[in-house]
Amino acid sequence: MPLSRRTLLLTSAAGATAATTVWPLAATAAPYRGPLRTNPFTLGVASGDPDPDGFVLWTRLAPDPLAEDGLGGMPYRNVIVTWELAADERFRKIVRRGVAVARPDHAHSVHVELDGLSPGREFFYRFHAERHTSPVGRTRTAPHRSAQVAALAMSFVSCSQYEHGYFTAYRRLAEDEPELILHLGDYQYEYKAGDYVIPGGNPRDHEGPETVTLANYRQRHAQYKTDPDLQAAHAVAPWAVVWDDHEAENNWADEVPEKPDPNFLVRRAAAFQAYYENMPLRRTSIPRGIDMQLYRRLHWGRLATFHMLDTRQYRDDQGCGDGYKDCPAAVDPARSITGAEQEKWLLDGFRRSTARWDLLGQQVFFGQRDNNSGPAKVLSMDSWDGYQASRDRITRGWVDAGVRNPVVLTGDVHAHWADELKLNYDDPTSRTVGAELVCSSITSGGDGADVAGGNHPWAAWNPHLRFYNNQRGYVRTTITRDSLTADFVTLPYVTRAGAPAHTRATFVVEDRVPGLHLVADNPTPAASALRSTGDDLGAETVRQETERP
Repeated sequence: MPLSRRTLLLTSAAGATAATTVWPLAATAAPYRGPLRTNPFTLGVASGDPDPDGFVLWTRLAPDPLAEDGLGGMPYRNVIVTWELAADERFRKIVRRGVAVARPDHAHSVHVELDGLSPGREFFYRFHAERHTSPVGRTRTAPHRSAQVAALAMSFVSCSQYEHGYFTAYRRLAEDEPELILHLGDYQYEYKAGDYVIPGGNPRDHEGPETVTLANYRQRHAQYKTDPDLQAAHAVAPWAVVWDDHEAENNWADEVPEKPDPNFLVRRAAAFQAYYENMPLRRTSIPRGIDMQLYRRLHWGRLATFHMLDTRQYRDDQGCGDGYKDCPAAVDPARSITGAEQEKWLLDGFRRSTARWDLLGQQVFFGQRDNNSGPAKVLSMDSWDGYQASRDRITRGWVDAGVRNPVVLTGDVHAHWADELKLNYDDPTSRTVGAELVCSSITSGGDGADVAGGNHPWAAWNPHLRFYNNQRGYVRTTITRDSLTADFVTLPYVTRAGAPAHTRATFVVEDRVPGLHLVADNPTPAASALRSTGDDLGAETVRQETERP
């Protein structure tokens, strides 16, 4: 009986990992120079940044993925890797074949950047190295820029702290078989074991020290990539990735570290190189020392344009320090979270857009969240609230450009939120000019809890905050010409593997009608045993954003 697409993709990714990975691995000696004796495809495969005629195919060779030197147990030599692209999952209809070189100075990662393919098509791919064959991945080209696309199934995720739980949410996302996946930051975390512990203890531990060197970051990325659920999500669809802070270190801002560190720029360069080596990014994102071009656009026909932002590399330092503050710097018009060049790029993109939907894929909370019910505004300095002039220029930019349907997609805060965007948050009656959808974490923060009524206590004086849930999960969207439907998918637990997925709430944004319409509210089964109190909600949000966002 032929294997279904889902069965083939998910079992091949999991099987390759289970057959070769032992947890944890001890430090290895210097890499040998002989043949590849064991399977080097322990990190799976991935694809990314689809456009109408191509995409990036990725893998990295690592027969001993947790080796302390970060080289994955590979021989210190170039290795020839062949790749195949097919129109069918059994590779009977080969479309392209080619050869790439996995080099030790790039941690034996491979980035195959294809073009000249037909738009709007599904493809399957795999790699070969010596006598070994990788799992199979599925990917697709974007529709032609002028195509009138009927629908797009897109899911977005963020914040996968390996130590805080199992990546079951990635598995459930893969089972949905989306066409495109966005990762909005905190793909991996930098802490050593025992440094960032959830109540009740971490169910898994990081291997190695806190990531500072290139070898550290390579080892940490490898540990995450060996997870079979993450491999399944990478293998099912192309990804578009942007970082937040933990890919380098907590709450960094441009060249300013969280705490004084004379070696921070060396650390930043190492983090950037490892990030590129381990992500399906185009050659335009190859780091140049401490700089890496990450903001970019993806177009899905005339239906959607994704403006993928970088709110870390160019921002001014957080005003008045991190945390929630009543801070004069938050309204300083000279301060920016994007930097001037990226801001101009984004505003120009708004003016030129002909898409039905313009979506900003970015990291930190965009709308206002005042945690103080009194006259003073107490806001998160790490989010757009700490850079209000920057937010105002972006928001007015899409209004002045006549962007048809602006939607902001956000990660970072370890909880599901949905909120309506305003030009004037101080006037609750002011018109809504957009919507923000915030995905919870994959694991960060541990199990979490359902919330009675889906309301955060702060919504009493922030009425534009429409929904809140403190469980882990992801957001699944269906984008059509007439509407964007967002399902807030939750898991009842992540500190044990195998949790079921549940659609906690569904919101719709209608074409040319800014704002959110709740169409389904589905409390988690047995929610009475999980609900948080109002005090717990406020404390949890502050803790996450000041200590371990």
